[in-house]
Amino acid sequence: MISIKKEKVLLTPTDIEPSSQKFEVIGIFNPGAIRIANKDIVLYVRVCEKLIKTEDKKNVYSPRMIGKKRFKIKIDRFNKETIKDKSELDFVFKNGTKRLTFISHFRRIVLDKTGFKIREIDKKPSFFGISSDGELGVEDPRITKIENSYIMTYVSLSREGNISTSYAISKDCKNWKRKGIIFGEQDKDVVIFPEKINNKYVAFDRPEGNFYFSPPHIWIAFSKDLEYWGKLKPIRISKKHGWDCGRKGAGPPPIKTKKGWLLIYHAVKEKIKKEDKFLKEIKEIMGIKEVTEIPHYLIGAALFDLKNPMKLIAKSEYPIFSHYKEYEIDPLENKRIIFPTGLVIDENKEDLLIFSGGGDKVVTVKKVSLKEILKNMKKI
Repeated sequence: MISIKKEKVLLTPTDIEPSSQKFEVIGIFNPGAIRIANKDIVLYVRVCEKLIKTEDKKNVYSPRMIGKKRFKIKIDRFNKETIKDKSELDFVFKNGTKRLTFISHFRRIVLDKTGFKIREIDKKPSFFGISSDGELGVEDPRITKIENSYIMTYVSLSREGNISTSYAISKDCKNWKRKGIIFGEQDKDVVIFPEKINNKYVAFDRPEGNFYFSPPHIWIAFSKDLEYWGKLKPIRISKKHGWDCGRKGAGPPPIKTKKGWLLIYHAVKEKIKKEDKFLKEIKEIMGIKEVTEIPHYLIGAALFDLKNPMKLIAKSEYPIFSHYKEYEIDPLENKRIIFPTGLVIDENKEDLLIFSGGGDKVVTVKKVSLKEILKNMKKI
């Protein structure tokens, strides 16, 4: 576990006005982050809006984006006789498919160069779903700068494409050109390296299916043009019974260090068991006294070879830090969630600013020492 030099809740749902009177903002979280030319830091933050009226006596309601270029929402209505099950956030049809009672878009937030002070918040949705891209919402952006272009990957939800990953390109980190889906359904947590390696673009992704022999984990992919990705290969980070042996995904895009490519990643520990070898360390990190059945998101660090990013050379033996603050507990799903999606190097060049979603409702920033992260890694 590393020390946190400085930490702050940057944004809460009350800081954002809903896009319509039909919605309420229930969460603002999982920000993509990048430092722009004037040294300010730009965040694209996921804003989750839920319908205030989700049902009546006969029907349930679900939002959908129908604009071709502009922000335009339609509320679809479904007879309750077609519904098998429902919750506060979604409902399931009798054929097993589902729809959501919420929709997500991105707001552009400008921070000062320290990353701890807000300069500007867009009053309207800055990036949103359209009829041909993310009609059921866009989620969890990650931003990379390669040469003179900003590249944003994001999860796009649609009735036909289900949950896929798309990308967009910008020259000013404000006006974006959508380029479409690059990883198909149930492939998320896509982060693109900030430079080509061996003349190819490189990305980490996290495919997931309905059937698997091991929990969903991180893969690597290569591309000549950002659109067509191949040479897919799973990356083995954790041991069979390690603290991060469960579901894993990349956090922010990797950064280049002298020792290798540094990736901050998350791992979901569904249950902490008494026989877990790392129980003592986990309990200390969590600040808990007893074993708990609440799922936990734990944060680790991995180091990859500079010339061969498929090669893992070191990783954190235990979580580098974890959540224990009240605002990092999701009351709806009863989970402890910290989900890092943005990383910016501090102006002193020695520290990292890690931007995360907390409890699926707030945005936080943590200032940590790069040297300390590297020091707490164990060579493979």
